[in-house]
Amino acid sequence: MNASTTAPRRTKQWTLRLDLFEEGDTTKVHAVLDTGDNTLEARTTAHRNPHDPPVPEIGDEYAAARALIDLGHQLLRAGLSDSAENDHSVDG
Repeated sequence: MNASTTAPRRTKQWTLRLDLFEEGDTTKVHAVLDTGDNTLEARTTAHRNPHDPPVPEIGDEYAAARALIDLGHQLLRAGLSDSAENDHSVDG
């Protein structure tokens, strides 16, 4: 393949924002992923077991991880949907 037939390089930047809120034994996260083409949101929580010592960063990690997993699932669904739409538009 020569240089004139290769696709141009494409660069994009996605922005992820995680806002964490502590309310007693509960950590809440609001996650927003801006892809430039789409904005996805997730809201998740983590609850401390009353028998565990209070270590806020553990709740942060659990709640943030759950939000990221949710965003990942949303991205997969969006990709599947976009792929199916693209297949139908090619078929005619």
